[in-house]
Amino acid sequence: MATKPTKKTTAAKPAGAKKPPAKKSAESMRRVPAGVPSHLVPLKSRIRTIPNYPKPGIQFRDITTLFQDPHGFRKLVDDLVQPYAGIRIDAVAGIEARGFIIGGAVAHQLSTGFIPVRKKGKLPWETVGVDYQLEYGTDRIEIHRDAIAKGGTVLLVDDLIATGGTALAAIQLLRSVGANVIGCSFVIDLPDLGGKKKIEKLGIPVQTLVEFEGE
Repeated sequence: MATKPTKKTTAAKPAGAKKPPAKKSAESMRRVPAGVPSHLVPLKSRIRTIPNYPKPGIQFRDITTLFQDPHGFRKLVDDLVQPYAGIRIDAVAGIEARGFIIGGAVAHQLSTGFIPVRKKGKLPWETVGVDYQLEYGTDRIEIHRDAIAKGGTVLLVDDLIATGGTALAAIQLLRSVGANVIGCSFVIDLPDLGGKKKIEKLGIPVQTLVEFEGE
């Protein structure tokens, strides 16, 4: 007489059993060293470097990995704001495009207005602009003509200072409408390219949070 095959049974999971934690991506593990709480990881360790971008020989410092890290982004903003706490600032000016993200957050913390320093043709109303030299050719940045009242104090913000060409043009542009640029703040400095020193020669204090060698 044939016997019926027995059904395979599995042990029931106890009620309330937790699923195993999801594995972190290799990229997130690389940015946050093992055993170190995220809020203690230095800002520099949260910035990704992409070699040979946008052209061979360039080490691109990708700050988006810092933006997506809540502890890192908060520390970034707090560190940029701290030297100017209690100082009268009428507006923060941010250079397109990452300077918009950082500058907007800094302006919010300082309870002040924000001025977008944009590329040519991006602003809708009457503008004033400055042309500046690139490695090959020229470029132009603009602000609205009424972006800041004459004599208004401005803090200029961007993600990185390299040769300083764009930042120096922004300072010239803000001064052309009567603004008083009282400081410049950058997350990254590439000291080998000398941009920070050029701004300091204008008598403007420059704050940077991290340094990288080379280009």
